[in-house]
Amino acid sequence: MLYELRIYHIHPGRMQAINDRFSNHTLRIFAKHGIKVIDFWEDINPEHNRLYYVLEFADKEAREAAFSAFQSDPEWQKVKSDSEKDGPIVEKLESIFLKRVPYFTRG
Repeated sequence: MLYELRIYHIHPGRMQAINDRFSNHTLRIFAKHGIKVIDFWEDINPEHNRLYYVLEFADKEAREAAFSAFQSDPEWQKVKSDSEKDGPIVEKLESIFLKRVPYFTRG
């Protein structure tokens, strides 16, 4: 399995906008394209303006296909455009690819 940690650095004052976009639209559109979300976190320090989440894919090819379909989805394009009418939400995106270590199991 391939895991992707995505870290969104959010423009000041736009955390509610990203949370609304995910909860009202993005998670459903992800599911439509087979993008499995493992978990979400918001930085405990509100001054950091960061949102973190982990996705799971069978492999890199599955990830690329799913994100290509997601990004070209007309519904997503409209949601993104509508949610950014008051300005951009994400200042910077970090994407880190991970694999599990063999010696640790979730309990």
